[in-house]
Amino acid sequence: MSLALARKYRPATFEDLIGQESVSQTLSLALESDRLSHAYLFSGLRGSGKTSTARIFAKALLCEKGTTSHPCGVCSSCVMANEGRHVDIIEMDGASNRKIDDIRELIEHTKYKPAIGRYKIFIIDEVHMLTKEAFNALLKTLEEPPAFVKFILATTDPLKLPATILSRTQHFRFRKISQPILERHLEHILNLEKVEYEREAISIIARSGAGSVRDALTLLDQAIVYSKNFVDISTITNMLGIIEPSLIENLVDNILGKDTKAILEFVSISSEFEAEMIIDELSLYLKDLLLSGSHKITPMSIERFFRVLAESKTLLNIGTDGEFVLSLTLFKMMESLSIEDRKQENKIIPKPKPNKEIIEEKPKVLENIEPREEKKEVLVEKPKVEKAIDGGVKLFENLVAKLYDRNYELGQCFESNITYNSFVDNRLTWESVATDNNKKLLINNWSLIRMFVQEIFGLETKIKNIPKE
Repeated sequence: MSLALARKYRPATFEDLIGQESVSQTLSLALESDRLSHAYLFSGLRGSGKTSTARIFAKALLCEKGTTSHPCGVCSSCVMANEGRHVDIIEMDGASNRKIDDIRELIEHTKYKPAIGRYKIFIIDEVHMLTKEAFNALLKTLEEPPAFVKFILATTDPLKLPATILSRTQHFRFRKISQPILERHLEHILNLEKVEYEREAISIIARSGAGSVRDALTLLDQAIVYSKNFVDISTITNMLGIIEPSLIENLVDNILGKDTKAILEFVSISSEFEAEMIIDELSLYLKDLLLSGSHKITPMSIERFFRVLAESKTLLNIGTDGEFVLSLTLFKMMESLSIEDRKQENKIIPKPKPNKEIIEEKPKVLENIEPREEKKEVLVEKPKVEKAIDGGVKLFENLVAKLYDRNYELGQCFESNITYNSFVDNRLTWESVATDNNKKLLINNWSLIRMFVQEIFGLETKIKNIPKE
């Protein structure tokens, strides 16, 4: 009879645990130095190894060769612990045994010494499901249990536990398993099972597992059967009901290329998929582009795309037609690029040709004028002063454009209420006529405005605001 992969490859020692090095190391050192607590609390995501760690720890406490971080695995206690039939290891599900009568029965068990081992160990899974009365009944025993009793509590939601319970236990927090570690673990299991695979398919399974080893192994078990012992991308995407990554990549290329016809073809092809799933896949692909340092798209464009995708999720939540929301989203993403192009055109600073002409032509005129008229050379200096002022004005225009880029409402409010005055000696001076809601909006976004000012005018720039009635 074949076992599910999640059960077949369940960790049997601390070395077998993946992604929880700090927890396994701390418990191993506690066993080796004989510095044991009477109660432990394991919290973390489902499938992160809490119950497995509790069973390994219980086996280590009961091994006939003594409390050790490396139980022998061959003595009668280890064998019974591995088979889940050790009489002194009592597992209890907090979800189905949550009433005060269940806890009273458990407390009654703590009064009797272990049958064959040195400890009697109580493992309570999903302990946050216990009722308030059950918690209160457990408090006294949890604080001062008999010397031969150990409690191991496990939960996915430690915030639901009373503070009085948390203060009586050593709390170990289990981390979410990272995708690279999960991928390596799945590949290792497939090699042991002698199943061929594509690495891209394993990445999709690990990502779908969302940091849970058990969830990922359950999906892998299903994938092996569905793909007939060859786990590839096409079978995985069909099994999970998600769109192929290559289609998402082509879609983003078409959006960047503003290929309306290709986008419409994609909408038609993708009608069999959930719109929300496609939007999620787009978000993940954009995240990969950002983290990989790809030059295909700028971070600012990625931010615009993400805002459009976030808005589309809101539309889907109010029950709008999925295909329509997806079409609207894709065209809004394309339109956001057009907005960026127009803003880039507006940011182009024209060359000061008129000023150059004035500077060049004035001396020529002066050659034909009497020496007493040479005082007019002072006029040549004026364009230079205007040029310095114009530089500050252009920088201020860039600031306004950047605020529009980040938040249209903020940019509009800033442009209509703030007037440029001067930029001298790293001091930017402007006049403000903002009142009421406009003033509140500017104050709430002051840190963002200051960040953009320092980015455009320089890190040493100080801002002087002159209120104007």
